[in-house]
Amino acid sequence: MILTTLVLPTKALKFSSVKFEGATKSKYRGPKMELTLTQPDDWHLHLRDGDLLKGVAPHSANHFGRAIVMPNLKPPITTTAAAIAYRDSILKAVPADSNFTPLMTLYLTDTTKPEEIKLARQSGVVFAVKLYPAGATTNSQDGVTDLFGNCLPVLEEMVEQNMPLLVHGEVTDPDIDVFDREKVFIDTILQPLIQRLPRLKVVMEHITTMDAVRFVESGKEGYLAATVTPQHLLLSRNALFQGGLQPHNYCLPVLKRDIHRQAIVSAVTSGSKKFFLGTDSAPHERRKKECPCGCAGIYSAPIALSLYAKVFDEAGALDKLEAFTSFNGPDFYGLPRNTTKIKLKKDSWKVPLSFSFPFGDIVPMFAGETLEWQPCLS
Repeated sequence: MILTTLVLPTKALKFSSVKFEGATKSKYRGPKMELTLTQPDDWHLHLRDGDLLKGVAPHSANHFGRAIVMPNLKPPITTTAAAIAYRDSILKAVPADSNFTPLMTLYLTDTTKPEEIKLARQSGVVFAVKLYPAGATTNSQDGVTDLFGNCLPVLEEMVEQNMPLLVHGEVTDPDIDVFDREKVFIDTILQPLIQRLPRLKVVMEHITTMDAVRFVESGKEGYLAATVTPQHLLLSRNALFQGGLQPHNYCLPVLKRDIHRQAIVSAVTSGSKKFFLGTDSAPHERRKKECPCGCAGIYSAPIALSLYAKVFDEAGALDKLEAFTSFNGPDFYGLPRNTTKIKLKKDSWKVPLSFSFPFGDIVPMFAGETLEWQPCLS
């Protein structure tokens, strides 16, 4: 990572139709700090489908070289053929001159067959399988009800094919407190799984607790890793209730106590190779967030790099940022690192209040707030 103090003219990233409060960004006032990073990848992304896909895909394509795309559509992406078709839809939705590459995943069900894992590996476009415990999050009703009872042959085939398992790490027992579901999942499912299949590559997605941090740190490098979101680095559960109920800060796994947030910040800024960028950016129309039973999900794709830079800057760890955003993920997946570059300049700008599309508005994380780091294309 190269740090300089002079900003040369760069092409600012363009957003879709947006609503701002006040100026869109500060005027140029002379030399500013700038970072040049290897282009990052997003190792946990929701792009949806239909009009929503067409609206949000360019935001991720502007910033990221590749993204692991989640399969929880309606119906879910459970076959290699469906993953290939979904990939084609994504490529049609991104700008024609984009180098963005979607990395597809399969949705694990109780009836997934080992033969599907072989087809997925042979396809060259499917890179992982996603475990959703049934009922854990958005569109998870088709998820797994009994991992060891129904899915063991598939998991064994994943070991043979070197296919990672991406885990939404929460139990869904209604008797378990929502804030304890990640820890209970680690104790009752994830730890036994790794003991039974030690060569299975596992990514614990969007970790939220110090328990998850400790578990990942205790695992074997190259076999156990975690993605980390901007919201779980910057927000505690207080953000759900400050100034009234805040539906745009509601996500699953739900935000936790600040002591857990601090543990996650310490982990990602330590330089450990086991943690890497995964936004879990999850777009929902405003009307589906601001309603009697609002959807879970925080939309961060357009501002994620600014937020990650904020975390590392405040921790005095900007020298560790590039590994987290650009190296640890591809290294874990056995993929080459990107060769293109992206720049971040330290120049205050204001996050849009919303992104407007023909189908409605999407409110981003930190809407209307000022951030210090701004991405630009090299």
